[in-house]
Amino acid sequence: MVPEKLTFSPLFRRQIEADFSGGHITSDAGLLLLREVDKQHQLTQRLAETLVDQRDSTMVRHQLDTMVRQRVYGVAGGYEDLNDHEALRFDQALQSATGEVSVLAGKSTLCRMEQAVDRQTIVKAHELLWHHFIEQHDEPPKEMVLDFDGTDIPVHGDQPGKFFNRYYDHHCYFPLYVFCGRHLLVSYLRTSNRGDARHSWAILALLVRFIRGYWPDTRIVFRGDSHFCKPRILAWCDRNRVDYIVGMARNTRLEALAAPAMDKVREYYDHHGYKLASTFRFAYKARSWQKERLVVARLEYGPEGPNPRFVISSRYDEGFKLYYEQYCARGDMENRIKDQQLDLFADRTSSTQWWTNQWRLILSGFAYTLFERLRVHLKSTPFERMSAGTLRLKLIKVGAVIIRNTRRIRVLMSDSYPYKTELSALVQRLVPT
Repeated sequence: MVPEKLTFSPLFRRQIEADFSGGHITSDAGLLLLREVDKQHQLTQRLAETLVDQRDSTMVRHQLDTMVRQRVYGVAGGYEDLNDHEALRFDQALQSATGEVSVLAGKSTLCRMEQAVDRQTIVKAHELLWHHFIEQHDEPPKEMVLDFDGTDIPVHGDQPGKFFNRYYDHHCYFPLYVFCGRHLLVSYLRTSNRGDARHSWAILALLVRFIRGYWPDTRIVFRGDSHFCKPRILAWCDRNRVDYIVGMARNTRLEALAAPAMDKVREYYDHHGYKLASTFRFAYKARSWQKERLVVARLEYGPEGPNPRFVISSRYDEGFKLYYEQYCARGDMENRIKDQQLDLFADRTSSTQWWTNQWRLILSGFAYTLFERLRVHLKSTPFERMSAGTLRLKLIKVGAVIIRNTRRIRVLMSDSYPYKTELSALVQRLVPT
C-alpha cells in the first residue's frame, strides 16, 4: 500500500515531506516541439500511410497515424522499448503531442502494428525519406556526396539472420547507412555473413536514378571506405557519370609505387625528428580493373615507421585537398550513425521477425530526421551542433505540470529552467502567429 506522505531526513531545521498530490507531471514537455516540426513536414502522417491497416474498423480504438507518432516520439524522448509504453501511454505530454486527449496504445497493440510490416512498407518508407530530402532544397544543388557505411547491431537470442562476424567478434546484424550531409537516406538492415558492400551497388543505382529524376544536372559523388572499393561499383560509377572517392586497402604493389615519395617523407622525419604528412598521386590498375585509375597516397612517417593510406577517386583535385578535405570529411558520418545507434536506439532489433526489426530501424531514422528538422530552427544558437542525445536532454526532457480541461491544456514549466529564453524563441519560430 502506498503511504499518503513520505518523510525524508530534515534539512537543518526544516522537515522534508513529499506526497503524490501534485497532479499530472511530465518529464517530456519538449515533445510538443517535435509535434510542431512534424506538423510542418507531415513525416509521421506520411509514414503511417505506408502501412496497410488490416484491422476490423469497428474494433479499432487507436489509429495507425497516432500509433506511429507515439512510437517515433517515444524513441525521440528516450524510450527505447515497447514495454515503456505501458506507463508512457498515460503521459499527457505524449498524448497532446500525438493529437490525443485519452490513453494511448499499449505495448501489445503497438507490437501487433510492428509485426504487420512487410517489405513493401519498408520500400515506401525509404522512398518517403528520399522525397523529404528533395523537398528540403529550394533549388538543385550543384554537387551532393552520398556517404555509405555499415555498422554492427548485436543479435538478441535466436533471431532470423543470425550470424557470427569475425571482425566484430559477436553475433550481429550489419545495417547499411547512407547519408547526404546530415540527411538520412537509407537505413537498411542486413545479415553479417557478407561484406560491407553487400547490396550497396543496387542501392546506389536506385538513389542515383531517383535523384536524377529531379536534378538531372547535379553532380553526384559516391564516398566510402576501403570496403566499398569493388570493381563492379567503380565500373558502374564510370558508366553512369557518378564520381567517387573511395578508400583502398594497402597492398605491396601500392606501397611499392608510393615508395619513392615515402622515402622523402622518411628523410624529412630523420632530419627534423617529427612527423610529416604528405600526398602522392599516381596511376594504378588492379588485375580486376578494366582500366587505370588515379590513386592518392596519404604518406606519413613517424616513430612507428611508415603509415600510408590510399584513396581512389575519379576527381582531379589536388591530392592534399582530395584526401584531407574531401575523403576525411566522411568521418562526420560516423557521428550521425552514433546518433542512430546510441541516442535513438536503432540497435533495439530484438524481434523474431525480420521486417519488424527493419521497421524499428526506420522508426529510429524518422526520430533522427525530426531532430534534424528541429536543428534547422536552431541555426546560430549553441544548440546547432549538438547531438540528438544532447538536444533531447536540454530541449525535450523538460519537466512540467499539465493542467487539462475542456477549453485548454496548460503546460507549466519551472521558472528556473535554464533554456527558457532559447525555448521561447524556438516556439515563436515554429508556431505561426
